[in-house]
Amino acid sequence: MPDFIKAIGAARFGVMAGVAAALTAFFLYTAGVLSTPPKSILFSGLEQREASAVAAKLDAMNVPYELKGDGGTIMVPGDQVTKLRMELAQENLPSAGVGYEIFDKSDAFGTTAFVQNINRLRAIEGELARSIATIEGVESTRVHLVVPERQIFQRDQQNPSGSVVLKTKGTLGKGQVQAIQHLVAAAVAGLTPDHVAIVDDKGNLLAGGTDNGDNATALGQEQHTTDFEERIRQRVESMVASVVGHGHVRAQVTANLDYNRVNETSETFDPDSKVVRSTNTIEHNATDTNGAAPVSVANSLPGQQQAGADSTKSSSGSTEEITNYEISKTVKTSVVDQGVVKKLSVAVVVDGEDKAGKYTPRTAEEMKQIEALVKSAIGFDQARGDAVQVVNMPFARVDTTLGTPATQPMLGLDSSAWFKIIEAGIFSITALLIGLFVLRPLTKRMFAPLSSTTITTTTTALPAQAAAAGELPAPSGETPALTPNKVENMIDIQRIEGQVRESSVKKVGEVVSSHPEEALAILRSWLHQPV
Repeated sequence: MPDFIKAIGAARFGVMAGVAAALTAFFLYTAGVLSTPPKSILFSGLEQREASAVAAKLDAMNVPYELKGDGGTIMVPGDQVTKLRMELAQENLPSAGVGYEIFDKSDAFGTTAFVQNINRLRAIEGELARSIATIEGVESTRVHLVVPERQIFQRDQQNPSGSVVLKTKGTLGKGQVQAIQHLVAAAVAGLTPDHVAIVDDKGNLLAGGTDNGDNATALGQEQHTTDFEERIRQRVESMVASVVGHGHVRAQVTANLDYNRVNETSETFDPDSKVVRSTNTIEHNATDTNGAAPVSVANSLPGQQQAGADSTKSSSGSTEEITNYEISKTVKTSVVDQGVVKKLSVAVVVDGEDKAGKYTPRTAEEMKQIEALVKSAIGFDQARGDAVQVVNMPFARVDTTLGTPATQPMLGLDSSAWFKIIEAGIFSITALLIGLFVLRPLTKRMFAPLSSTTITTTTTALPAQAAAAGELPAPSGETPALTPNKVENMIDIQRIEGQVRESSVKKVGEVVSSHPEEALAILRSWLHQPV
């Protein structure tokens, strides 16, 4: 190995080593990039606090990851996504709130009643947040509960209340919002749905915490009217679309509803039908006797005979009968609830037919039949002033040729696989170019023979040195030898030693062949020279 280094020169060997190291590093990097699996989304839409906790756990697990966007999206190798999600779920990451597992690690002996109550409230809030997050359209949620503690000797008790903050993927319907209210209310004792406020992530109030005012009543009536009109519209469109085809009918409904609550009570009597309910008979008899004897003390003494006198006697009697009759009576109580339809107005637009690419309007008979169907579907009532208008008009045609069908993956490979293939091709072309335009010229230049001028100069130095040692003449036709000092100034032996050695040996061989005796004398003189 030292002879090889000495033959090619230290400078050339250093250049070769540097090029070899650079190429080795390049190919190792290429192999590492090609062997790295594609990145996939582990979690997206995380808050900064949750993303920081997940990133810290991935660092502890020595898992390479990449943050995208504002840090809320975490990318990891695609073949580890499922495994990492399961392992992070065991650590409650990303945090979905604290549930009843908060009691699994608590020390019951050193925990006060106050802390237990706070943990219980946190557990209920966390479990409700997890349940609400399972509803379609809800991305994340937070629940806050206020449960007043009952004080001793307190007469009036404050009612509990709650609030929910939702981060939605779209718009929640009124039914979904009411379902969330009832879900929260049913989980807390004494909590009613009208004391649960729901707010979305944009600050819109979806449901108020006190839905018992006039404003809440008006909003409820407006929502009821909108829902009623939507049901009628869908009913009309679905029925007419089954005749004219889907997308060839449009309907709009305007309903006038009466939300006044009316209670009516009526009594009806029938004089022709009577029944004896009771009979009461009263008789009066009286007797009256009148005498003319005077009243004195003597007549009042005992044992004295009263003197006779003339007297009169009279009697009287009467009979009274009362009969009570029951007359038939009908009592009727009717309650007219809110939301009674006072008037309906329906407008329907029907598209014509497309025959051989040409628009054809529908006949008057078809339009009458469609109008009759619409009236039957909405419960048309001429007495309350309902109005139905059915019109046949051409719809705006949409050019469907602009769209292109979805392209199928080439050779069944998805975009990530093709990206890897393209990446490998780029690295291969780069390596080929480096080999052709960098490595090959450098290697060829390192092992190329010296130019004719350098060879001639080196060759002429040998006879000169030989002449100094033993006056060996140069072959005929050779260039006169230069002085050793001049050769030393013109030739750098350390740089061109590998290129000069072969030519020098060849020239020395020619000189020895031409002058064998002189060459032998020179060798003898070299052997006898002191070292």
